[in-house]
Amino acid sequence: MTSRRAVVAALAALLVIGLVWCHRPRPATPAEEISVTASVSPTPATRPLPPAAGSSAAPPAEVSHLADALNSPTGDIRADLQIVSDVLATFRTNFPHGGNPVGANFEITAALAGKNPLRLALIPPNHPAINRAGELCDRWGTPFFFHAESGAKMAIRSAGPDRKMWTDDDVVLSP
Repeated sequence: MTSRRAVVAALAALLVIGLVWCHRPRPATPAEEISVTASVSPTPATRPLPPAAGSSAAPPAEVSHLADALNSPTGDIRADLQIVSDVLATFRTNFPHGGNPVGANFEITAALAGKNPLRLALIPPNHPAINRAGELCDRWGTPFFFHAESGAKMAIRSAGPDRKMWTDDDVVLSP
């Protein structure tokens, strides 16, 4: 079953890479920019987001659907951790020299939500799993704990149903 998940994750990563490659920004004259902007339409795998209210930053150029099932009522915490791990793997695929996003949860979440050089939102900035502090949270509303084991590996910890980190009910995915 793990190899099947790996194949699905690899195919999803290749799809995102292909979409990013096809929709990458290129220099254009002002006249070209108008016609290109008018002719680009969202693809099924990504959609443009409207700017957030009061936001001065540019919205993400593309938004992925990889995290749509994160914290879904039909899933469980292990599925959620796998989704976050797949999102991180896709991030590393798109930013091979940068490896994992770095920093505290809110900084990692910001990078995954489009504050990156490609403006690629692997998690929509308005995803319900992102709290008001900009942190990616588990299904109980507790921010995930991220620990970079290397540039290519990130352990992800959920505090579990008791919402207290480092207790017996914590769930950890360590690739």
